Amino acid sequence: MNDFLWRLAIIATVVVLPIFYFIDENPFDTASFLSLKEKKMVAWQRARIQTSTHRTNHLKAFKDMQRNSEPLKTVNSRILIGALPVERKLLTIGISSVRRRKESYLLDTLQSLFFASSPSEQKHFTVLVHLADPDPKWCGRMTSNIATLFKSYVQARQLVVINTPLKSYLPLKGLKKHFKDTSAYVVFRSKQNMDYAFLMNFATNQSDYFLMMEDDVKCTPGFVTQIASILSAWEWRSWVTLEFSQLGFTGKLFHTRDLPCFVHFLLIFYQQMPCDYLLSHFRDLLMQKEPIQFFPSLFQHMGKYSSFKGKFNSLKDKGFVENNIGFPSNPTATIYTNLNVTNGSVLMNAYNSDKNFFYIKEARVGSHLTVVLNISAVVFRVQVLTGSELKMENQLNEGQVELGYDATNRINDCDDYTLVGFLVNGTLDKHILSEKSGKKVKCVRLLVTATLPSGLIVRHINLWIK
Repeated sequence: MNDFLWRLAIIATVVVLPIFYFIDENPFDTASFLSLKEKKMVAWQRARIQTSTHRTNHLKAFKDMQRNSEPLKTVNSRILIGALPVERKLLTIGISSVRRRKESYLLDTLQSLFFASSPSEQKHFTVLVHLADPDPKWCGRMTSNIATLFKSYVQARQLVVINTPLKSYLPLKGLKKHFKDTSAYVVFRSKQNMDYAFLMNFATNQSDYFLMMEDDVKCTPGFVTQIASILSAWEWRSWVTLEFSQLGFTGKLFHTRDLPCFVHFLLIFYQQMPCDYLLSHFRDLLMQKEPIQFFPSLFQHMGKYSSFKGKFNSLKDKGFVENNIGFPSNPTATIYTNLNVTNGSVLMNAYNSDKNFFYIKEARVGSHLTVVLNISAVVFRVQVLTGSELKMENQLNEGQVELGYDATNRINDCDDYTLVGFLVNGTLDKHILSEKSGKKVKCVRLLVTATLPSGLIVRHINLWIK
C-alpha cells in the first residue's frame, strides 16, 4: 500500500499543476463514457488521493468523486442468452471468461456451480457470465455450448450470458509498466480489470449480494447455504468484502450497493495493478483493514493453464478441503445449562463421541446448553444433531447455534455471541468463519427458541478445529 501511494504521490507532484490543461487537450485519453466534467473531477480527486497521507482523507476524496461522477454512459453490455430474473435474488454469481489457448474450463465451472447446489438453493441466485473475449467466433461457440448444455437453467432465468463490445473499453496502448511486468501482461491485466468492471456494472441492482468467481473453479456442495448462514451471522456487522477463497478474485463477496464505487475504482486505476491488488486498496479505503476470510475455502482452483498465453498454472487453495474432512475434534470442554437435568441424564453425553445421548423431559424457550472449551480454539465447522436417530422424535426444530468469544475470562459463559445458524429438521451442520486476525472460539451455545411439546434428545454437538 505504501509503495503504491508513494509512486502515485510522485506522479501527482509532477503533474498536478498542468493536469487541467492536459485534460482539455486529451483527458486521460479515455473512452467517451466519461464526460469532460467528470474527467476533470477524476483528475483532481486522483491527485488528491495520491498526495494524502491518511486513509480517512483517501476515503473522503473517493466518496466525493463518486458523488460527482456520472453513470457509465456508453457501456453497452448486451444479453446473448437468457433473461434477468423477475424477482430480486439473494445472490448474483459473476464469472468473466476469455478464450484460453490450451484448455477451457468455463463449462466445467458452470456445471460445478449448479451441481453443487440443491434446487431450493438455486432459487436464490443467478449466474451471470461475461464472455469478454473480442473473438466473435469463440463467443458464438461458447454461447451455443452454454445454451445447449444448460438449457433448463437458461429457461428458468438462473443463467444469463452477456458481452461488452470492445469500443466500450479504455485504451490498451501505451500503458505504463508496474511491478516489472511485461508489456503484454500489463495489457492483459488492464483489460481483465475492465472485464470485471463491466460484469459488476451489469450486476448492479440485480440482487442483494454479488459473488465474484473465476472461470476455472470447482465448488463445495451446499456453498450457497453456507454463505447465506454466514451472511445472517454478519447481518449487523460492517464489512466491505467477505472472502470464501484465498486465491485471486475467486469467492469474493460484495454488497451490490458497493459495486458502482468499485466499478469506478477499477476503471480509474485499471492499468495500475491486478484486480486482487486493487481490491485490497479499495477495501482499505472503505476502512476494512484486514481481509475477512472463511475456512475452509468453498472454492478450489482447478485450471491447469492460465488465460494469459496458456502458461501452466498449478496454483491450489490450501484452505480448500475435500468432502472428507475427518472426524470431529471435540477438544476438552465443560457443559453448562439452565435445563432441569434429572439424575438419570448425563449432560456430557451431548458432547461425547460415543453412541450415548443426552435426554431432557422439558425444554422451554430461552433454555440453553453451552459448551465451554478449556482452551479457546479456531473452530471451522459445527454440527448439532438432535432427536432420535431411528424414529425422528424429540427433535429441536425451533433452535439456533451461536459461537461465543471471551474477553474477560468468564468461567461458564462468554461475553459476545455470534449466530451460526438455525436448526432444520433437528440438525445443523455449518462451516463457519475464522478471521485472519486469529479470533478464537470459547463457547458454543445451543439455544431453544420455542418451547418443545415433548422431551428433547441431543445426540451430538461436534466441533472441528484447526
